[in-house]
Amino acid sequence: MMFTAGMGLVLAAAVMIIVMAFLPRTPEISLERRRPYLEKSDSQLTRVAGSAIGVVEGFLSRRKVRLFDRDSLEDAGLRFSQADFFVLVMAGASVGALIGLLIGGPLLAVLMVILAPVAAHFILGFLAGKRRAKFSDQLGDTLQLLSGSLRAGHSILRAIDAASSESLSPTSEEMRRVITETSLGRDLLISLNDTAERMRSEDFVWITQAIQINREVGGNLAEVLDQVNETIRERNEIKGHIRALAAEGKFSAYILMAMPFGIVLILTFANPGYMDPLFTQPLGWAMIGASAVMMTIGGLWMRKIIDLKF
Repeated sequence: MMFTAGMGLVLAAAVMIIVMAFLPRTPEISLERRRPYLEKSDSQLTRVAGSAIGVVEGFLSRRKVRLFDRDSLEDAGLRFSQADFFVLVMAGASVGALIGLLIGGPLLAVLMVILAPVAAHFILGFLAGKRRAKFSDQLGDTLQLLSGSLRAGHSILRAIDAASSESLSPTSEEMRRVITETSLGRDLLISLNDTAERMRSEDFVWITQAIQINREVGGNLAEVLDQVNETIRERNEIKGHIRALAAEGKFSAYILMAMPFGIVLILTFANPGYMDPLFTQPLGWAMIGASAVMMTIGGLWMRKIIDLKF
């Protein structure tokens, strides 16, 4: 009996040794280190979105449709192609249509679909304006970087390169674009003028003109940029004072424009039947049209008064 048990143990050990000998060994180096560039499989949602973007891009390229061109997307600081942003707008329109259908029916759903591209254009304009304002606020620091690099003995192109690496966005992006265009053979002043036009910055136009004059007549460009920087800072300080003084007028204009709508909402909720003749009778329709015309004229007039040009 003991002999049989011993033979069984020996056979089991032999089988284990043979199995261990033929099984593949666990590698000492992990799979992630042996294949560092192994791509992960995309999710189903990513593949569907990629297919939709491909279809939309092919459709837009064949029809030569430019709803959201590359310049407007770049001005807004978005790293999207036209097809990417169009698919995003369609997704937003679909969600808005679903919400409108659940809340107000088919008419509101159609209205939400129509308003989606309009809202997208407003969003792009808002982001572009915010980006331009941020660029203008960073001009003082940009000029200090340029003048410091020039005093250190660098050329103006090298100074712009240093500003592109040391500045914050969007200044770093615009300066890097100038360096890229110049390295491809474009003239530096043309690139700087395009940047000033794209950012709609009158202050940056002064910087470009200072560099152009220095190229033509020579001189110490660092001191010129310091003087331009001081002028821009004083100008921005005056702008701040004017905005503070005009803030009360702007706020009053906003209240006056919102007051009729607020009164209509209050009366509608307080006494629902009180406002019915205004929306059901021809005289009420005429009053609504006259009110819209008068409010438009008054709004444009107040905007002209409080919109100060510097």
